[in-house]
Amino acid sequence: MLALPLLEGLQKKLGQPVVLMYKPGSGGILASTQLARANPDGYTLLMVLTPHAANPALHASLPYDTQKDFAPVSLLATLPLLVAAPLKTPADTIPELIKYAKANPDKLTFASAGNGNTSHLAGEMFKTATGTKMLHVPYKGSGPAVIAMLRGEVSLMFDSISTSLPQVKGGKLKALAVTGEKRSSLLPDVPTMLEAGVKDFVVNVWYAIIAPADTPKPIIDQLSIAFSSVVKDPKISQQLAGYGYETVGTTPDVLAAHFDSELVRWKKVVQESGAKVD
Repeated sequence: MLALPLLEGLQKKLGQPVVLMYKPGSGGILASTQLARANPDGYTLLMVLTPHAANPALHASLPYDTQKDFAPVSLLATLPLLVAAPLKTPADTIPELIKYAKANPDKLTFASAGNGNTSHLAGEMFKTATGTKMLHVPYKGSGPAVIAMLRGEVSLMFDSISTSLPQVKGGKLKALAVTGEKRSSLLPDVPTMLEAGVKDFVVNVWYAIIAPADTPKPIIDQLSIAFSSVVKDPKISQQLAGYGYETVGTTPDVLAAHFDSELVRWKKVVQESGAKVD
């Protein structure tokens, strides 16, 4: 949803066609492996999400070095998660959810878009932060997970706000909280997890562009300027805001610092929660 609005603007900025290729598999590991082996000429890039920083903690080994095999280009945007639930879930607020979960260990189930996905890790992080026990049910993508919620097969999900929002607006799911630092303009009446009393609970899906290591700095700088200017374009920024995205657009150095902090953060979450991808 984020990549498509960028294509036209990028083509104009770079003066050449930009081809989007979707490479699913293993929480981004397949695509990252291919990028690490690509020619560092600036023509092959990858959009990575939050799991890129969590994978080193979730897997005993990876076919690449997350910190050495890639060159950061730009942090493009962030997107908060929405704690959504079927109407029959016995809680309408986060405090009610915590109370019920503590009184009924492992009775609640939370869906995710797959093992190691941000929706999975956010659920594990919630369990650790609140001292609750819930069962994780992974699906192959956010779409099937939302369908499972609509069918009442699971109790809740930490989902990208852009995916569950239509069902909340349509009265088919209920919104308990958002996980950003502030309330979403798309759901101004829904509190943040911080407002709901869960200390330090802020989780955003982030989207960043990386290139193979050894890509020449002049090329990286040119790409960074192009991507940043496109996401900051008022028309594109407004379009993406309609889906809940907050556009950023940073220098490579800012993205590098962001990666470093995220690697530390998700390693701690995985260690404390015992999250697994098996």
